[in-house]
Amino acid sequence: MSNIPQIGQPAPEFSIPDEHETPVSLTDFSGQWVVLYFYPKDNTPGCTTEAKDFTELNQQFSAMGAKIFGVSPDSSQSHCKFIAKHNLTITLLSDPEHDLAEVYGVWQLKKFMGKEYMGVVRSTFLIDPDGKIAYTWSNVKVKAHAQQVLNKLQELATISTALS
Repeated sequence: MSNIPQIGQPAPEFSIPDEHETPVSLTDFSGQWVVLYFYPKDNTPGCTTEAKDFTELNQQFSAMGAKIFGVSPDSSQSHCKFIAKHNLTITLLSDPEHDLAEVYGVWQLKKFMGKEYMGVVRSTFLIDPDGKIAYTWSNVKVKAHAQQVLNKLQELATISTALS
């Protein structure tokens, strides 16, 4: 049903605006690890927890050469308010037409209280320094997710260092 990129495949390229409306492209981070996480909406309980958890671990990700990007359909202005309200230190990307969410296969049919609608399925992609999908998480449960991503990054970075 969905076209979620698989481990080992090249990560789909993108260029979309961040919270300052500055275009961000995957190629700008060639040679670095990238955490690309998709979430439904700014300032909702789960999304706020997830953003705060990634912010809390941001220095540890940075120390490993990894850059974190949160992506939602919210506007850059909404992202600015969200960042300010919660003192976030991660970069948020604006995908109002859900083009990036579709390319990554996370714009899917969802059900809530008997209603069906299209929306973002909370998902995370770990992209290696060669621009390939190193690991994916679908239908993410927020609790401890940022720590799981950090643990996987540490594991994979250790393996890639050992191989080089």
